[in-house]
Amino acid sequence: MPNTTKVKQLSSNKSKTWFGGFTAPSEILNGRLAMIGFVTVMLIEVFSGHGFLHFLDIL
Repeated sequence: MPNTTKVKQLSSNKSKTWFGGFTAPSEILNGRLAMIGFVTVMLIEVFSGHGFLHFLDIL
């Protein structure tokens, strides 16, 4: 007896292209940029000896 179940296969190209909104690729990019920003702020604090807001002369 032949298998009559039809399965829709997702295109792998669509999951790797960037679309705006709350999609997986945009959230991954957002997370990576946040990690880079956090590490940058921590390095500024370590090397300057002041907090980030003091470094920018806000406080």
